[in-house]
Amino acid sequence: MRKVPNGFSLSIAYMREEDGRWLADIAALPGVTAYGRSKKQATAAVQALALRLIADRLEHGEAVPGPMSVSFIAA
Repeated sequence: MRKVPNGFSLSIAYMREEDGRWLADIAALPGVTAYGRSKKQATAAVQALALRLIADRLEHGEAVPGPMSVSFIAA
């Protein structure tokens, strides 16, 4: 995870399974991994999961509240 002013960037790593499915993973957020039939679907699914995790952490006081911007960088 790379820090940027008032936010952070999350790198997405991809792997293609033997059956053709794509696996997208964000190593900076353990457990944030998603499959998709296409790379685009896997990207959308892992981004949505990451945002849900960030929202959950905010709701439980695990992250500092305030201005935040998040960007995803596909590797």
